[in-house]
Amino acid sequence: MAKHPLQFMEIPRRSPEKEPAEERIRHFGEIYGHYDGANAAAQAGRCLSCGNPYCEWKCPVHNYIPNWLALIEEGKLFEAAELSHQTNSLPEICGRICPQDRLCEGACTLNDGIGAVSIGNIERYITDEAVKQGWRPDMSHVIGTGRCVAIVGAGPAGLAAADVLARHGIGSVVYDSYPEIGGLLTYGIPPFKLEKSVVDQRREILEGMGVKFVLNTHIGEDKPFSDLLDEYDAVFLGMGTYEYVRGGFAGEDLAGVHEALPYLVGNVYRELGHDEAAAPYIDLAGKNVVVLGGGDTGMDCNRTAIRQGAESVTCAYRRDEANMPGSRREVANSKEEGVQFLFNRQPLEILGDDHVTGVRVIETRMGEPGSDGRRRPEPIPGSEDVLPADVPKIFAGGDMVRGSDLVVTAVHEGREAAKGIARYLKV
Repeated sequence: MAKHPLQFMEIPRRSPEKEPAEERIRHFGEIYGHYDGANAAAQAGRCLSCGNPYCEWKCPVHNYIPNWLALIEEGKLFEAAELSHQTNSLPEICGRICPQDRLCEGACTLNDGIGAVSIGNIERYITDEAVKQGWRPDMSHVIGTGRCVAIVGAGPAGLAAADVLARHGIGSVVYDSYPEIGGLLTYGIPPFKLEKSVVDQRREILEGMGVKFVLNTHIGEDKPFSDLLDEYDAVFLGMGTYEYVRGGFAGEDLAGVHEALPYLVGNVYRELGHDEAAAPYIDLAGKNVVVLGGGDTGMDCNRTAIRQGAESVTCAYRRDEANMPGSRREVANSKEEGVQFLFNRQPLEILGDDHVTGVRVIETRMGEPGSDGRRRPEPIPGSEDVLPADVPKIFAGGDMVRGSDLVVTAVHEGREAAKGIARYLKV
């Protein structure tokens, strides 16, 4: 049957059902449901197949989005899975955690009042459903080269590099200090955004492609780096960014102040049943929590504290809501779950003697753009206030954490590095 030219209007954008806030805050599982084949096909059919697909260009890995949407509309699931994996090594993960509203869906032609194609949900549907039905990457044409590469770091960059190397017939051994693969996919992103069974499934796929993993191993301690140079044809370093930038104001060293990453990692260690000696659990039950920062990491901290049973969670951000760097979807989820937002509030200092008692903030207004094009917040004299807190600050992403980037960007860089390694090894 021919596609109706106005299908994008006759069929409204519809995302999978989302669990009600009052239910989902009681657990750490994913909050979104799944498309079935009919819903996925109907939603994919809303794509206009633009001659110049802005969605592809906005995507850091330049996914062939209109092409695999067309395949899903036609019911060609396995072909869509193969095509999806030509550009993205972790599509089911990116479909869950990418800020599509700022990337592919934000660039969709239909985003202007009609409702963008639900690209992210269809992306995760493709791999989830294909794997469930038995699909695995087609390696029948790959000829082994006998070469092998050491990869340090089993995060998104390392996993992407291993995937592309395998498709070039190059073996890889991935080393990581954590007990499971994924890096911050596993230990830094809460399960309500990415259940860890999804990462486990990706490990099974990669191992089926010949990738080997050596975990609980610190390169430089348990195994000298020089051994990697001696034993392998090349080495790829994909350890990720675990350093953060402090806010630079008084009181950061008071008891009750916690950085975002140790807090999130400790929570996942508890959820996975790992030995918590390596990542102590920080319990915010019954506490008044203030999270500083408006990025996705801040939203993860907000929503984790709610699930731990915090008495209150307030997120303070120095710009207005329109200028928040985090995904609008995650901001909306935080609001639904009970997080209170204070926009245009810049932290000045953390108050307390031996333990924190509050955060002194000042109201801001948006000034002229800076060198990065973003409008700068300017303090309003005489507008200072104190936010009472028991656990006042978890350093968040966005403006307060520099150097980190999107998972999909790490995937792109890992894939590109693997292509460079293949050229270096002349295979």
